[in-house]
Amino acid sequence: MLGGRRFGRPGLLGTMARTAVVAGTAKAVTGRMQRRADERDAAEQARAQQAALQSQAELAQVPGQSGGSDLMSQLERLNSLHTSGVLNDQEFAAAKAKLLGT
Repeated sequence: MLGGRRFGRPGLLGTMARTAVVAGTAKAVTGRMQRRADERDAAEQARAQQAALQSQAELAQVPGQSGGSDLMSQLERLNSLHTSGVLNDQEFAAAKAKLLGT
Protein backbone atom coordinates (compact mmCIF):
# COMPACT_ATOMS: atom_id res chain seq x y z
CA MET A 1 0.00 0.00 0.00
CA LEU A 2 1.24 3.40 -0.90
CA GLY A 3 0.59 6.07 1.70
CA GLY A 4 -2.24 4.11 3.34
CA ARG A 5 -4.54 4.30 0.31
CA ARG A 6 -6.37 1.37 -1.18
CA PHE A 7 -6.75 0.98 -4.90
CA GLY A 8 -9.47 -0.97 -6.62
CA ARG A 9 -12.99 -1.38 -5.32
CA PRO A 10 -14.24 0.98 -2.62
CA GLY A 11 -14.42 -0.22 0.93
CA LEU A 12 -17.50 -0.62 3.07
CA LEU A 13 -17.71 3.09 3.99
CA GLY A 14 -17.30 4.17 0.38
CA THR A 15 -20.04 1.80 -0.74
CA MET A 16 -22.36 3.01 2.04
CA ALA A 17 -21.68 6.65 1.16
CA ARG A 18 -22.37 6.05 -2.53
CA THR A 19 -25.60 4.20 -1.69
CA ALA A 20 -26.73 7.05 0.55
CA VAL A 21 -26.06 9.62 -2.19
CA VAL A 22 -27.94 7.60 -4.79
CA ALA A 23 -30.88 7.00 -2.45
CA GLY A 24 -31.02 10.67 -1.44
CA THR A 25 -30.94 11.80 -5.04
CA ALA A 26 -33.68 9.35 -6.00
CA LYS A 27 -35.85 10.53 -3.11
CA ALA A 28 -35.35 14.19 -4.05
CA VAL A 29 -36.23 13.55 -7.68
CA THR A 30 -39.29 11.49 -6.76
CA GLY A 31 -40.46 14.19 -4.35
CA ARG A 32 -40.07 16.89 -6.99
CA MET A 33 -41.97 14.82 -9.54
CA GLN A 34 -44.79 14.22 -7.04
CA ARG A 35 -45.00 17.95 -6.20
CA ARG A 36 -45.21 18.83 -9.89
CA ALA A 37 -47.94 16.24 -10.45
CA ASP A 38 -49.86 17.59 -7.45
CA GLU A 39 -49.53 21.14 -8.80
CA ARG A 40 -50.79 20.03 -12.23
CA ASP A 41 -53.73 18.21 -10.63
CA ALA A 42 -54.61 21.25 -8.52
CA ALA A 43 -54.42 23.54 -11.55
CA GLU A 44 -56.62 21.20 -13.60
CA GLN A 45 -59.16 21.01 -10.79
CA ALA A 46 -59.17 24.81 -10.48
CA ARG A 47 -59.75 25.14 -14.25
CA ALA A 48 -62.63 22.65 -14.09
CA GLN A 49 -64.22 24.52 -11.17
CA GLN A 50 -63.79 27.83 -13.00
CA ALA A 51 -65.44 26.36 -16.11
CA ALA A 52 -68.32 25.06 -14.00
CA LEU A 53 -68.81 28.44 -12.34
CA GLN A 54 -68.67 30.19 -15.70
CA SER A 55 -71.20 27.77 -17.16
CA GLN A 56 -73.52 28.29 -14.22
CA ALA A 57 -73.17 32.05 -14.60
CA GLU A 58 -73.98 31.81 -18.30
CA LEU A 59 -77.04 29.69 -17.55
CA ALA A 60 -78.15 32.15 -14.87
CA GLN A 61 -77.89 35.08 -17.31
CA VAL A 62 -80.13 33.44 -19.88
CA PRO A 63 -83.71 34.04 -18.81
CA GLY A 64 -85.64 30.82 -18.33
CA GLN A 65 -88.47 30.80 -20.81
CA SER A 66 -91.30 28.39 -20.84
CA GLY A 67 -90.74 27.91 -24.58
CA GLY A 68 -90.05 24.22 -25.09
CA SER A 69 -87.09 24.35 -27.47
CA ASP A 70 -85.13 26.98 -25.53
CA LEU A 71 -85.64 25.23 -22.21
CA MET A 72 -84.81 21.86 -23.75
CA SER A 73 -81.58 23.17 -25.27
CA GLN A 74 -80.56 24.64 -21.92
CA LEU A 75 -81.34 21.35 -20.16
CA GLU A 76 -79.42 19.40 -22.81
CA ARG A 77 -76.42 21.71 -22.38
CA LEU A 78 -76.65 21.33 -18.63
CA ASN A 79 -76.80 17.56 -18.97
CA SER A 80 -73.74 17.53 -21.25
CA LEU A 81 -71.80 19.57 -18.67
CA HIS A 82 -72.84 17.06 -16.02
CA THR A 83 -71.93 13.97 -18.04
CA SER A 84 -68.58 15.45 -19.04
CA GLY A 85 -67.73 15.95 -15.36
CA VAL A 86 -67.66 19.75 -15.36
CA LEU A 87 -70.64 19.84 -13.00
CA ASN A 88 -70.98 17.48 -10.06
CA ASP A 89 -74.34 16.06 -8.97
CA GLN A 90 -75.15 18.88 -6.56
CA GLU A 91 -74.25 21.63 -9.04
CA PHE A 92 -76.30 19.89 -11.74
CA ALA A 93 -79.35 19.57 -9.48
CA ALA A 94 -79.11 23.21 -8.40
CA ALA A 95 -78.77 24.53 -11.96
CA LYS A 96 -81.59 22.29 -13.21
CA ALA A 97 -83.88 23.46 -10.40
CA LYS A 98 -83.04 27.06 -11.26
CA LEU A 99 -83.87 26.50 -14.93
CA LEU A 100 -87.12 24.77 -14.13
CA GLY A 101 -88.03 27.44 -11.57
CA THR A 102 -88.44 24.99 -8.71
